[in-house]
Amino acid sequence: MSRNKESTEKVDVIVCGHISVDIIPRFLSARPSNSHLIPGNLVEVGEAEYCTGGAVSNTGIALHQLGTNVSLFGKVSDDFFGSLTLNLLRDVDVSLSDDITQVTGETSSYTIVLNPPGIDRIFLHCPGTNDTFSEHDIAWDQVSGARHFHFGYPPLMKSMYADGGNQLSSILRTAKAKGMSVSLDMAMPGKGTAAFSADWISILTKCLPYVDVFMPSLEEMLMMINRDQYEKHLQLGGDLCEVVPEETIQELADELLQMGCGMVILKLGASGLYMRSSPQLQLNPTNQLTLDIHEEWRNRELWAPCFRTNVIGTTGAGDCTIAGFIQGLLLQLGPAAALTGAVAVGAFSVEHLGATGGIQPWESVQNRIHSGWERLPIGRPLKGWDWSELEGIWAGPADKQTTNNH
Repeated sequence: MSRNKESTEKVDVIVCGHISVDIIPRFLSARPSNSHLIPGNLVEVGEAEYCTGGAVSNTGIALHQLGTNVSLFGKVSDDFFGSLTLNLLRDVDVSLSDDITQVTGETSSYTIVLNPPGIDRIFLHCPGTNDTFSEHDIAWDQVSGARHFHFGYPPLMKSMYADGGNQLSSILRTAKAKGMSVSLDMAMPGKGTAAFSADWISILTKCLPYVDVFMPSLEEMLMMINRDQYEKHLQLGGDLCEVVPEETIQELADELLQMGCGMVILKLGASGLYMRSSPQLQLNPTNQLTLDIHEEWRNRELWAPCFRTNVIGTTGAGDCTIAGFIQGLLLQLGPAAALTGAVAVGAFSVEHLGATGGIQPWESVQNRIHSGWERLPIGRPLKGWDWSELEGIWAGPADKQTTNNH
């Protein structure tokens, strides 16, 4: 199915990459224990939530709910899960399935998400048609005039890493050439998979020169860039986002900037978002987003704390956080406001079991932010950082301008 001319002219954001169906059983017990998952044990659960998953769905639907016109590019088959994926997208808005490729004779992607209270999530994932997705599945001519291009989860899409990142870099380069600003998100591949063993330093070196905003998690970047430190911190235990030294986070960001991206935003779970931008940050001059003329975006080091909320489920929270940041870019907000909007949208997400069920229009998000919504502590001392009460954000030692009211 193709998008009609009227809706084509209104598209602001293309969201491209991995898409699946998430099956999320609701655990009845509130005991924080690993005892749920003992082999041979029968665990009684409540009703399951069925929702679309993956970056295309999570970030795309969140942007739609925030009020942005989006076009979603992914790939499914004509099997049960593929049809379910399309129907679930249509339940949100009939136009959201328009640009999803549906093929015959393949297996669609699905994920069983085990999210018992008190322990980290476990994913049973079938990549399916995501492995055969290619740049030929993107109908560039149908979304001419889009302002931003986002690609998500290449480590869960075989064709995006098996060739050393050539196809992924080609997709990002094409988006850039068409005048769009470009963002990229990653995903954590399972140990023992081909993606886990891929040469991610080489792949990122090839791709990041075409990326304006790189938004992976800290865990993903440690695994891909500094495997020794990643294994070391895993052995030490604890929340990786809280125990990894601040200096390591800064070194990772600087290394990624040296690979060519305009800015790095590391997702740190409950510890918030860390941002580092290049002194030479400049988006495509033909782009409608005029971020390149906003001096306040260049050479920044900021840390945005999360908002306090009642966490029901964390599946897809990072994707929704990305949607919040992209929305801030579209509205041409400054970095502090864009990061604050991002963590706020992430907080809305975790208040529901599924990724996007709690996302509200941007105006509602802003109203809650300005109602005195409490922030969570970072969970570590930030030596040499300045706190702005007005902006609700920390400015780091490498920041080109210090905040006031600290």
